[in-house]
Amino acid sequence: MKPDSAHSASLWPHRLAIALVCTTFPLLWVGGLVTTYKAGMAVPDWPTTYGYNMFLYPWNTWIAGPFDLFIEHGHRLLGAGVGMLTIALLAAIWRYDSRPGVRGLSVAALAGVILQGSLGGMRVVLDRVTLAKIHGCVGPLFFALTVALAVVTSQWWKQQRSEGRSSVDRTAERRLPRLAILTVLVAYIQLVLGAQLRHLPVGVSPSEFRAAVIMHVIFAVIVTVHVLLLARRALSVRPRVESLARPAWILMALVGGQLLLGLGARISKYGWPQWLMPGD
Repeated sequence: MKPDSAHSASLWPHRLAIALVCTTFPLLWVGGLVTTYKAGMAVPDWPTTYGYNMFLYPWNTWIAGPFDLFIEHGHRLLGAGVGMLTIALLAAIWRYDSRPGVRGLSVAALAGVILQGSLGGMRVVLDRVTLAKIHGCVGPLFFALTVALAVVTSQWWKQQRSEGRSSVDRTAERRLPRLAILTVLVAYIQLVLGAQLRHLPVGVSPSEFRAAVIMHVIFAVIVTVHVLLLARRALSVRPRVESLARPAWILMALVGGQLLLGLGARISKYGWPQWLMPGD
């Protein structure tokens, strides 16, 4: 069924959803910089910044200040921008989109951004590394939710839903979503393990560090296998569902890039693994 009113045909929900995705993604890696440079406590108060309203903090002090202050305060400002966009998206969806599922996702996004902001604030106020780990794991969940909102508010999605699923056989309909969900779960476990590895205390024993690394590597292999299986299954229904082909190839490229980044991070910090070194 095609949209039959100005409300249902409005492009604003999708535009705002895309803007939210494009703002949330850099927020993730700026948060990673905060962890890398141990800048989580560069600003000791929250929601203020050294007593200032965060939006009124002198820009010259921020820009020209120490790098840890620059990225921590910048992380806060970017997070506030994400929060404002989330509110705007919620309002646009409730104004222009009557689908209950999409409205529910918009409410979940608002709850998610409030939770994530609160976790970041409590991490500063209470100065707890555990909260930093949780904060780091919730961020990608929120990002995934923003991507889902960008998809379901698109004209492509509405068209696919209106045309039905007759072009896909029942077996593919059942197996592909199951494998996709399982792959997401495995990838998220890997993300949690990565957060644990990133935040290991300085005095951790070599055996504990080795165990954390081994678990991370094991799940990296599991994630890779699942991604390859998922891509293979998506491509196997390509003659009937052309829209699955490109995401399948992109997914394989991303997991390959992630493996290379992980190996590069390991080599840059600890050198080449012994088993890769040439024999004497």
